[in-house]
Amino acid sequence: MPGCDTMKQSNAGGGLPGINNKEVRASGMKKFEFKTVLVDLFYDLAGSLLFGVGIYTFMKAAGFATGGVSGLALIINHLTGLPIGTMMLVLNLPIILVSYRTLGRRFLLLSLKTMVIQTLIVDLVLPHFPVYTGSPLLAALFSGVLIGAGLVLIYMRGSSTGGTDFLILPLHKAMPHLSVGQFSLMIDSVILLFGALVYGNIDAALYGLISTYAATQVIDRVLYGTGSGKMAFIITTQGQQIAKSISEQTDRGSTLVRARGTFSGEEKDMLLCACSKSQIFKVRSAAHAVDEDALVMITEVDEVYGEGFKPPQG
Repeated sequence: MPGCDTMKQSNAGGGLPGINNKEVRASGMKKFEFKTVLVDLFYDLAGSLLFGVGIYTFMKAAGFATGGVSGLALIINHLTGLPIGTMMLVLNLPIILVSYRTLGRRFLLLSLKTMVIQTLIVDLVLPHFPVYTGSPLLAALFSGVLIGAGLVLIYMRGSSTGGTDFLILPLHKAMPHLSVGQFSLMIDSVILLFGALVYGNIDAALYGLISTYAATQVIDRVLYGTGSGKMAFIITTQGQQIAKSISEQTDRGSTLVRARGTFSGEEKDMLLCACSKSQIFKVRSAAHAVDEDALVMITEVDEVYGEGFKPPQG
């Protein structure tokens, strides 16, 4: 039948008759991309606003500077009166050029977009609103919380505000014997001490340190807090019994690995058990209740994915 042949031909590609399926897919992709752009923009605006309030409304008015590029921008503003947001953008540009190959084109373009939004908010929007003029200690705490919350929103969408982190990664690549944390500590310490000299008192460095610590804590708690936990490494001769005891008391499974001591040459069991922070005491107690000579090592785990924890991300 001719009608059947026509139907077969129109459905040969698996689509609907009379509809261009390539156009449908392209339209769906455009809608998806447009939605992603809008969500990215919302997070950029909200994150940059929180970040800007922490820098301009609290930190600048209280007379101290944090570490990183934003701290340098505050110091330059204090010395010359140049706009803080513009200075952050200007200071970030050479850092972007240095770290381009290390971080990749897409990430840097996303970050550049965030930096521009941040600059506009700090220089054009926030000066029209009142600033906080109360306790410098409260200013340090709230600036850190706001900066941390703003950075979390920006990081969640795969972007960043630039800063010395861009510079640290190439430096770490060139000098791998120094950790990222050591580089960050050295750079921030120099900027905080410089801030103390510029503002004329050591309190400026201490307030800056408090703000930096508060921001770091917020970032760690929000980004990693919900998925963080503990990891117990248990060296014992009674691995199966301890694993059973842990399972009964915490409903957590364990992984058993055969291990050999390099000094004694004796073979033992090594249990690996990931658990929540509230369960780690029970895990340790279960191990020592079975084998009081068991070696139990406990460490922090930033994120745990899988059954009983956060679902795996695509």
